[in-house]
Amino acid sequence: MTAQDSATRSTRIAVPALEETPSPAPSGAPSRSDAPAGPGSRRTGTLMAALGVTAFSLTFPSTAWGLEAIGPWSFVTLRGVLAALVAGGCLLALRVAVPHRRHWAGLAVVGAGVVIGFPLLTTLALQTSTTAHAAVVVGLLPLTTAVFSAARTGARPSRTFWAAALAGAAAVIAFTVQQSGGALNTADLYLFGALLICAAGYTEGGRLAREMPGWQVIGWGLLLCLPLNVVGALVALPHESFELTGHSTAGLLYSAIGSQFLGLVVWYRGMAAIGVPKASQLQLAQPLLTLVWSVLLLGEHLTVAAPLTAAAVLVCIAVTQRARG
Repeated sequence: MTAQDSATRSTRIAVPALEETPSPAPSGAPSRSDAPAGPGSRRTGTLMAALGVTAFSLTFPSTAWGLEAIGPWSFVTLRGVLAALVAGGCLLALRVAVPHRRHWAGLAVVGAGVVIGFPLLTTLALQTSTTAHAAVVVGLLPLTTAVFSAARTGARPSRTFWAAALAGAAAVIAFTVQQSGGALNTADLYLFGALLICAAGYTEGGRLAREMPGWQVIGWGLLLCLPLNVVGALVALPHESFELTGHSTAGLLYSAIGSQFLGLVVWYRGMAAIGVPKASQLQLAQPLLTLVWSVLLLGEHLTVAAPLTAAAVLVCIAVTQRARG
């Protein structure tokens, strides 16, 4: 018995204990970042989303500057290339691992929406449209993004939220249409197309930002579209005007780095913290900010209706931020 016990003990010693390895979470399982955010996180998320809106509000004026001396297709593709180089440098310097296979479909939607679709369609629209008229697309974007989010993520904002969102969107639409004289032009097809595809990209990016840092979401989206933008630039540059003036250079650099990359970094971080529907409503202020920049940078005229619309929009934003999602 003693020898047998000794043999048993030696056998137990000879067999190494297996380390318990946690099973990977299913692709549909919520991550820890899905937990309700505390007051500090909500404040930080709101600040990040507001910074993103401020960055986006300069996109149309900077694009208008770029189009003064650069063709539309060249401008859009070069914008994407420059932004991808910056994002790729950050990913490489920080040795960020390649995203999991389940994330690439979502990253493709982000790339199609905010890297290719929205910049291209709005740039084509701005060839014949003023920045004031083009602002209607971002006036409708918060409501459209909330609808996409409800369909994609299962979010169910309250009736108060929807009422305030609709009221804010109506105020912005009325203002921007009044600014354009009430007439619709061919650029509106580009604008409405940009509206739909960007809302999809925002929604998918906000969802992915719950599983990886927001800057990585846009970074990988930019890299995913880099080959297409490089080919597009090589095709477009020989056939379009291209001159690096002060305005066109500043417009191109800001659109690429400020709007396409840094703006989306803080925007996706904000959406991950406070939710896609609530973050999207902060964009109700974007058309008014764009009009202010248009006056200061492009010399466009602002009517007395702007302060009244701004007050109505700010009230709607306050209501949507307080309403339960």
